[in-house]
Amino acid sequence: QVQLVESGGGLVQAGDSLRLSCAASGRTFSSHAMGWFRQAPGKEREFVASIRWSGGTTYYGESVKGRFTISRDIRRNAIFLQMNNLKADDTAVYYCASHRIGADNYDLWGQGTQVTVSS
Repeated sequence: QVQLVESGGGLVQAGDSLRLSCAASGRTFSSHAMGWFRQAPGKEREFVASIRWSGGTTYYGESVKGRFTISRDIRRNAIFLQMNNLKADDTAVYYCASHRIGADNYDLWGQGTQVTVSS
């Protein structure tokens, strides 16, 4: 069974930093891209950042540009999200996802990790 497991969430104050990790476990797979999404209570899921597995091109949502950085570890089939200068509006459950080769879109999701930023 293939799984994505996130870690690194927590409770921080505004202006602090956090680093989220997402690692794949189980049977190996290949991805077009992997990314981070988030969902706050009462809001729709929001794209945060993604990275192309081949080449490493990165993309960011407007609300996190300049503050968040996505990176990957190809050997470990893992991605990371460095979040700096966190704001209360960044409070959400953060999900890792993979757009696997052969799929039309992101088709493998982690269970999520809570990030809470107090102002």
